[in-house]
Amino acid sequence: MTEHSLWRFSRALHRAINERRFEDIEALIDDNVDWAVYGPIDMFPFLGARRGREAVIEVIRQIAENVRVHRFDRETIMLGVDSASSMLRYSLTALDSNKPISLRIAHFAQFRDGKLLSIRVLVDTFDLVEQALGRPINLPRLVSFA
Repeated sequence: MTEHSLWRFSRALHRAINERRFEDIEALIDDNVDWAVYGPIDMFPFLGARRGREAVIEVIRQIAENVRVHRFDRETIMLGVDSASSMLRYSLTALDSNKPISLRIAHFAQFRDGKLLSIRVLVDTFDLVEQALGRPINLPRLVSFA
């Protein structure tokens, strides 16, 4: 049995972020990759949609300039022949403030010939924004339950 593309990609992504080893991840990304990380792009400009290997490598460089990955736990995972999805919990450190960040994401990836072809990442943005601001967000009560 061969190793699933997700495992190779995941290891290379963490090496790129923590060790600045971008050459490892470049070989695992399709030339025409379709990449989208849904989150507050006003606060985190490296989030959002990108197309093409060079654009995605640049996003990974920007992520590496902002955070360090300490740990990640796979809560749930589903693997197909050329697809993968999972719920992950990350422990990060913001490099500018040395502040710990706990982050929960869901991702949906497709691979072709061992390379990342498409990925969609959903970030628990409410929690992320509260951590980035360093305070809870107080939303107005929209509905009253009496």
